[in-house]
Amino acid sequence: MLQTALHQWHVDHGGRMVEFGGWSMPVQYTSIMAEHQATRTATGIFDVSHMGRFWFRGDDIDAVIDRLLTRRVVGLEAGKIRYSLMCRPDGGILDDVLFYHLAGAAEGEQFMMVVNAGNRQKIFDWIQAQTAGSGLAVQDRTLDTAMIAVQGPAACDVVKKLSETDPTSLAYYTGCCSTVCGKWAVLSRTGYTGEDGCELIVHAADAVAIADAVLQQASAVGGMPAGLGARDTLRLEAAMPLYGHELLESVNAAQTGLKFAINLKNREFVGRDAIQSAMSRPELLVRSGLRLEGRRAARENCEVWSEENRVGVVTSGTFSPTLNQSISMAYLSPQVAATGTALHVDNRGTRVPAEVVQLPFYSRS
Repeated sequence: MLQTALHQWHVDHGGRMVEFGGWSMPVQYTSIMAEHQATRTATGIFDVSHMGRFWFRGDDIDAVIDRLLTRRVVGLEAGKIRYSLMCRPDGGILDDVLFYHLAGAAEGEQFMMVVNAGNRQKIFDWIQAQTAGSGLAVQDRTLDTAMIAVQGPAACDVVKKLSETDPTSLAYYTGCCSTVCGKWAVLSRTGYTGEDGCELIVHAADAVAIADAVLQQASAVGGMPAGLGARDTLRLEAAMPLYGHELLESVNAAQTGLKFAINLKNREFVGRDAIQSAMSRPELLVRSGLRLEGRRAARENCEVWSEENRVGVVTSGTFSPTLNQSISMAYLSPQVAATGTALHVDNRGTRVPAEVVQLPFYSRS
């Protein structure tokens, strides 16, 4: 397994290490519940260094990458960050990514992309194959950098005390090159928890010192380190899809409900025609939310039933610490996907009553 620059830091702080996407990562430190609640009420500190980080060089980078993404990035203003899907020609999802146009760099504007850990090599190879001859150069800087997510209502105030740039001065999904603890950093107002917060990309050699400084500030307001377990319960409450669960190569982008991330008009990109065609296919399952009776969580691949008809499958499920109820995301037949529809989930041999609910399950005030 690969190790992030913060591996020993996790061990020293009591992190229980597990394999995830080929990396040794902390699933929890104290308890998933405590780390979840700390993020919702104060600050959670997450090591997300396992995510792939690519930098681009060349001419017309935004225009070249635009042809690979479902969302328009050509002409993206400096400082802006775009969430998008990257698809095969048949519309199947290769990954969901963040594309950055960074400002404030000493060497001028920069373009970079963050991809999922398990897809890092696949996406690196895909970009190179699809842009051959364009002059685009792709540099994988995953191993020489680290990425720390500071999330929660107190997160920006925590980072503000350490950063040259005040995170509250950044709009949501914007970022810049700055310094944290006097060291180079990419600072962005982004995250994967449904809470406000920011993410820091720093040199690997600086990661431990910066994590220590963030933790010192966060501890003063009730914050703590948080692992993959809490990251999953938080993102699920916010109905944020996870690659390998809601997003797969076997799933067409049109099924995801991520309409904001799919721009079809007046542009061409890999998978465009297949996605447009899928939007008019009534038999395709659609991403939906379910609230289940009782406290038992439904897991991935549990079947969803309407009377004696199988109408879908669960992709992610948990018991929500914030809502105090069992919730799941599932792909359902459009005929039963209306809010309020009564269904059943076959949860390991037991049929559990469930109701279709609107996504997200949780939104911060």
